[in-house]
Amino acid sequence: MSTAFHYGTGRRKTATARTRIYTGTGNIVVNGRPYQEYFNRKTLQMVVNQPLKLVSLDDKLDVHVNVCGGGNAGQAEAVRHGISRALLLLDPGLRSVLKKAGFLTRDSRKKERKKYGLRAARARYQYSKR
Repeated sequence: MSTAFHYGTGRRKTATARTRIYTGTGNIVVNGRPYQEYFNRKTLQMVVNQPLKLVSLDDKLDVHVNVCGGGNAGQAEAVRHGISRALLLLDPGLRSVLKKAGFLTRDSRKKERKKYGLRAARARYQYSKR
């Protein structure tokens, strides 16, 4: 693994992923563990690997990620966003491909806050007319 890297920050819901991309052999390490061990569901592993597979660099780059906050799915999508942003710094020519796939757009949806007088964000308490 070389010492030169490209950095990208990815976010989703309350998860934040700080991503570094090195030239290497295709290892992805999340919080010091292999990504297959950290994200044990196959769908989450596929989400993490999507940008690298899309640009056919999954066996030429090593990825080191520190991710915190949120749950499993939010963290996986934050990692995908961070990898995509780092790939953009590695090669600006990949922008159109990554943009078309939707990997550069930050998904800004978050959990809506609970409002007073209601049971949840929008759910009301049951109303009885009689």
